[in-house]
Amino acid sequence: MTILAVINDKKELKKLSSMIGRLRPEVEVLCCESSPEALALAREKEIDVAFMDTKLAEMDGWVLGQYLKDLYPFINLVYLTEDRADAFEAIVLRASGCILTPATEKSVSTELEELRNTPGQKMKSRVFAQTFGNFELFVDGKPVAFKYTRTKEIVALLINNRGAQTTNGEIIASLWEDDGDPEKKASYLSNLRQDLQNTLTRLKANDIILKQRGSMAIATDHIECDLYEWLEKKKESRYQYLGDYMNQYPWAEFFHAELDEISYAMEDEE
Repeated sequence: MTILAVINDKKELKKLSSMIGRLRPEVEVLCCESSPEALALAREKEIDVAFMDTKLAEMDGWVLGQYLKDLYPFINLVYLTEDRADAFEAIVLRASGCILTPATEKSVSTELEELRNTPGQKMKSRVFAQTFGNFELFVDGKPVAFKYTRTKEIVALLINNRGAQTTNGEIIASLWEDDGDPEKKASYLSNLRQDLQNTLTRLKANDIILKQRGSMAIATDHIECDLYEWLEKKKESRYQYLGDYMNQYPWAEFFHAELDEISYAMEDEE
């Protein structure tokens, strides 16, 4: 989850950022002292929650909020104000919440616990992974075109691992097995990871990848996937496993037995 904090006063901005960091140490907090800076940042990175002072210079919080809603219809807007009358305006604009300043850790915590929209909701509606048959990744209904074909295979591997962190070594072993110079493969993997980041950032879909030092994972709650829905809903799923799974990747063959077993168990339940 990515949270944007926008306050003209640097001291108050730092205070708010610290409170959010203590309450949600796992989130990324982006701080801006002006509306133009915040809007420029939001065009580069998807924002899940925005805490904004209503009285911002150049462009007030209400106007900034409208721009952010245009970019991300499911964004959670939380307004900071010293005027109780602004709470009504926040309701009219269908904001997630409104905090009377000075903000307290309790008031910030309440807003984070009661967000109007689930973080990642917009992303999940935009990104679809097809695993039955040939693998394909779609964003806004269009296949994603990576610079390198191996980049797409990395995404397939991460989706196959269903949210588990996958190390660089595991990626190399799956994509190249024992073929080639290890140092060259590590260098090539670095290029692939950069291609992955550049492509998803351009599509404003970079939140589907969770990165740690030396490993990556797919954010399963940020994508729709035929495999995930089938595993969850079984016979009620819109998608059904018919024996074909990521056909273009040799390593995917090892998972056919697992999927076959699940499929047979479903039939036995009838």
